[in-house]
Amino acid sequence: MSSVAHLDHRAGTLPAAAGQVRRRLAWLDRGVDRLAFEVADESQTVSGADVQELDRVIRRMEATKLALVAKADRQEVRRRSGAASTSAWVATLTNASGGGASCDVALATALDENLPATKAAFGAGEVSRTNAGIVADTMAKLPETLSEPERVKVEQAMVRDAKRLPPGRLRKAGLVAIGAAERSAAEVSQHQEDQLVDQERRAYAASYLSMFDRPDGTTKGEFVVPTGAAHVLRKVVQSMTSPRRNHLNSTAEATLADGQQPAGDVADGSVAAGLFAATAEQGPSRNPDWDALDWRQKRGRALVELLEHLPTDQLTGKVASTVVVSMTVEQVMGAAATAELSGAVETATGRAVAFGPSVGAATCDTGHQHSTSEARRLACNAGLLPVVLGGASVPLDLGRQERFYSEAQRTALAALYDECAAVGCDRPYAWSELHHEDPWSRGGHTNLDRAVPLCGHHHRLIHDAAVTATIRNGPQGVKTVTFRRDPCGLASDNEPCASIGDGVHDRGSIHAWPDRPRP
Repeated sequence: MSSVAHLDHRAGTLPAAAGQVRRRLAWLDRGVDRLAFEVADESQTVSGADVQELDRVIRRMEATKLALVAKADRQEVRRRSGAASTSAWVATLTNASGGGASCDVALATALDENLPATKAAFGAGEVSRTNAGIVADTMAKLPETLSEPERVKVEQAMVRDAKRLPPGRLRKAGLVAIGAAERSAAEVSQHQEDQLVDQERRAYAASYLSMFDRPDGTTKGEFVVPTGAAHVLRKVVQSMTSPRRNHLNSTAEATLADGQQPAGDVADGSVAAGLFAATAEQGPSRNPDWDALDWRQKRGRALVELLEHLPTDQLTGKVASTVVVSMTVEQVMGAAATAELSGAVETATGRAVAFGPSVGAATCDTGHQHSTSEARRLACNAGLLPVVLGGASVPLDLGRQERFYSEAQRTALAALYDECAAVGCDRPYAWSELHHEDPWSRGGHTNLDRAVPLCGHHHRLIHDAAVTATIRNGPQGVKTVTFRRDPCGLASDNEPCASIGDGVHDRGSIHAWPDRPRP
């Protein structure tokens, strides 16, 4: 308890009630010691429910800490030690950074004053601290025209999403959160557009690059760029370092089981394939240790290859990678052109045609969202490939004529998937192999609606005779896959074989673990 006494000395004398808090904390501290002893016991078997329950308790403790901080802010406890602000007081007590302490105080105050539903869910351990912060940020950005009952509806909807979505998807849900207030589609889209435009402007203004040469012949640097631009680099590097692509050895690309297309053939004409060809001309491979490298090192070497083969004669033109973005016809044409088209159709047919909003988020196959205006700008520069939703369809079904899925089919599926279809797997779509839901060897067709993108690990798993794979169809035909190993195998009957440690990524379809114990 010496650390507590030290804090008391800096903070000044606390009310007698604070002694009750410390006594409870001492009791909890002893409980953690007992828990650590149990965890260290190798005879105990770990289950997913154990990790979930521990995480829930940790969330409750985080919520309690913020409630304590909010109370200290109300009581102006900082004055007892002469601290300039509650943030400075918290930073001194916890040896935290000033920025981190400021975030703690801001979230604590917001939960205490304006977000009762979020505070309750966080306190019960149902919502993570990160997601609670996203809800608070979303609520702070709502239009001032919303009434208090409308704000309550939005918060309740956000809390429901915060309980089941990872942070990235929750942020995207926040962009259209005012829909819960029963606002029109046009208002929702405009609010979404305004937020994205503001985010993109601030991101572009915050961009920087710094580099310095080190005496060992290397250069170290760091950069901050808009996420949309970073996703271009990420997608190229992911393609070059895909486990199924050994861009250093063309013989490594063996035919995959069941008619699968590799995640990038060395002769597919892609950026990575071109780099392989350019590297091969230099003689023996410069990367004989490729298989022994970790992912960080592989990505570093992929970046070296990109820098060494930049098309310097085109640096002011096209971006070095094609990113697929999904847009509606209205977003591509704009409000004026859409209105003109609507009038022409009504004149010709005598019937009015309902068009949707011309602004809002344009979603890339990397998972990033551009504002409509940014997507149009990049499309003009050939920085991305628009997939226009609602436009004329392109034949992408090959039936029994072709065993392998085509690049056109891969591109089309990129409008639906940004990750492996296995529940909980965060491996990027660029690494995926297109699996036939109906095996080709059993008469299956190479049609788009039967394709399931799976990373190498989950593609091998789906062909494992000891594993049962369940494929579910969600909205817009997005498929999710769950795995269950035979109880006599390596996994227990109620533990899924998908990547539990990666978390569950919601894609709007049914993919709950069956019979999984809940805390």
